[in-house]
Amino acid sequence: MNMTKPLIAITMGDPAGIGPEVCLQLIHDRSTLQQCVPIIFGDADVLSHVAALGEFAPPEQVISIDEWPTRRDAITSAAVLDLAAIDVECVRPGNVSKATGMASYKYIEASITAALEGQVDAVATGPVHKEALHWAGVPYPGHTEIFAAKTQTDRSCMMLTCSALTCSFVTTHVGYRDVPGLLSVQRIVDVIELSHDAILRIRDTPGRLVICGLNPHAGENGLFGGREEEQFIVPAVQAARSKGIQIEGPLPPDTAFLPERRDATDCFVCMYHDQGHIPLKALAFDIAVNVTLGLPIIRTSVDHGTACDIAWQGKADVTSLIQAVALATKLSSANSVAEAK
Repeated sequence: MNMTKPLIAITMGDPAGIGPEVCLQLIHDRSTLQQCVPIIFGDADVLSHVAALGEFAPPEQVISIDEWPTRRDAITSAAVLDLAAIDVECVRPGNVSKATGMASYKYIEASITAALEGQVDAVATGPVHKEALHWAGVPYPGHTEIFAAKTQTDRSCMMLTCSALTCSFVTTHVGYRDVPGLLSVQRIVDVIELSHDAILRIRDTPGRLVICGLNPHAGENGLFGGREEEQFIVPAVQAARSKGIQIEGPLPPDTAFLPERRDATDCFVCMYHDQGHIPLKALAFDIAVNVTLGLPIIRTSVDHGTACDIAWQGKADVTSLIQAVALATKLSSANSVAEAK
């Protein structure tokens, strides 16, 4: 493995989306190349085709899957690991399909294997299309669930972070009616602890956490909802405080994200997907980073979708992927320091 800079695997995402073009931008981004060695886990033919269409510089170094075992330790500059998962002639920009869903899943699987075997230091993932994954028969709704299952992780959660706001999630890709049934004191304590540990690693200081209620007005003492605040959230907060974690709440979700509260909070623990995604994307759309906490490997991701309406047009913004790779690099470097101690 490269000993001077971390080797970061970047999955290409759905070939029919903006993943290929943001990957092309990333491997020629000067700030990224100064920090790490990015390896795109994807399809070289798709990347070359998109490069020609968008007038991007093509990949300079392509490695076949057969060459990977013998060449990976000598890689010192950006490269593409060609997984040959899809024929470029089968891909149409913006037209996701069973084939593109399966290809994106193969990139993810290969990156997880590489990380678990210590072949790369971290993984940053490009955007996938959930319907395409479903059409391909992939039994997981998204990246977070795939990584948790493939790494056999019992305790994990999603965190979204940027300079303006950080949120972690007790539940993610489920319908609203299913959320109450997925809450438990232990699950909420797990997310609080994972969030606390992540803030300590990212910011090198103990975090100030806020937890949101599930119901309007945080339940208003049982007036709204099924007393989920009293049954699950309050006991979890008490348990976390007993372990020395600084956390406030549950707070009413409609006032939790006011500017003065954001300034005094390092992470908001949210009960469901949109509770945190809406304020975060209102403040920092396309620049936040998604992190899966609790895994035995490091995984970050862009915080945007496949943007099929602008795919292969040279309009995609690479900022979120740059930030995701930067955070993956920081976390992998922190791991190296911790292991050295």
